[in-house]
Amino acid sequence: MQSLAQEIKSFSKTNLRKQCTRVTTLSGRRIIETWKGSTVHVVEDTVQSGTACGYVQDNSWDLQVGFVKPYLLLGSQDAAHDFGTLRKYKVTHILNVAYGVENAFPELFIYKTLSILDLPDTDILSYLQECSEFIDQAKAEKGIVLVHCNTGVSRSASVVIGYLMSRDGRGFDDACAVVKSARPASCPNPGFLQQLKNFRPQGDKQANGLDHA
Repeated sequence: MQSLAQEIKSFSKTNLRKQCTRVTTLSGRRIIETWKGSTVHVVEDTVQSGTACGYVQDNSWDLQVGFVKPYLLLGSQDAAHDFGTLRKYKVTHILNVAYGVENAFPELFIYKTLSILDLPDTDILSYLQECSEFIDQAKAEKGIVLVHCNTGVSRSASVVIGYLMSRDGRGFDDACAVVKSARPASCPNPGFLQQLKNFRPQGDKQANGLDHA
């Protein structure tokens, strides 16, 4: 039986077996990587699998709209860009808090746009007053406002939670429950949640704020 030192001395790279690795790219293309010594050879795999294994893009639209209040709706950019959905819910005002999403029908609806990044360290509370005033404007004008971001999950949900805390005097848990019930996909990022937990609205006993209509 050879000792470890003898095995090391007798080692030769020529004795190593060739190693083949099959790789499926994001587009579903299959290639074979073969290592020979310190060199890798890459060739196309001509034997394709019967099922696609790469990244599958979801092109379906999210048109689900959360009914928070008679004048306050919550949704994604898809809903904000679908005229049929906007007409169905009788939307008159649109609060766009997405980043890089253009307003689709500026001549037909009243818009307010605030480009907010969906990052935990973004100061979401600094936007709440401006957003709340626009929602109040829609309410005063007997309109219906749709609040949306990109996916209708984090930023827009946080804005609506903050609005309910500020204008209705609801606690954090209660406001979250209302929003989650209206749009189950709602899920503010951890930074926004912590900021809202610590949010202590000022002047939330406004004349338009304590009715839970």
